[in-house]
Amino acid sequence: MKLLAFDAASTACSAAVLIDDLIVAERFESMERGQAEVLMPMIADVLTQASLDVNALDALAVTVGPGAFTGMRIGLAAAHGLVLASRISCVGLTTFEAVAYPAMAELRPNESLVAVIESKRAELFLQAFDAALRPLSDAFAESIDRASARLPAGSLLLAGDGAARVKEMFGARARLSSSLSPRAAAFAPLAGHRIAMGAPVLPLRPFYMRP
Repeated sequence: MKLLAFDAASTACSAAVLIDDLIVAERFESMERGQAEVLMPMIADVLTQASLDVNALDALAVTVGPGAFTGMRIGLAAAHGLVLASRISCVGLTTFEAVAYPAMAELRPNESLVAVIESKRAELFLQAFDAALRPLSDAFAESIDRASARLPAGSLLLAGDGAARVKEMFGARARLSSSLSPRAAAFAPLAGHRIAMGAPVLPLRPFYMRP
């Protein structure tokens, strides 16, 4: 399988090409804004590195949010355009899944994994997962001081660009993952696996946590 994955939904921008089980090209840049100017050249760059064009791809994968409204729309617009141009399939992943999937390798026994996405407001976007990436909670938006009541008891591994904001509140009960921003090279294998297994995929529409 030849898969192009990309993300522009949060505080970074990234693109990667997965061929079978191997990442053959990737780019990643942390950025608060500017994804509109960076994403398409980044996609072109990784395709060139992989010696592929869009028509040689089997599938696309893109994050659908939650995250920054503008970044989410940029990523989804790029995905829609590439799908229309090439008629290939596309799988959507939530930003929660995109940061939680690579963090699974860091989980210790009896820990729960919590993806925390920055909202740029007092509240954060959160979702908890087990060691098999099965949801332990619905995705929800909550203020830092009230988030604890809606998360699993016990030890927590915090992933995502909002994780540092809640770490202090949890104290010794929680630790930070190294997966703090979605990275296309890290979540592309999850998308490839879902496509290969024929698993249900998310539609290409933004995942908004608030109006």
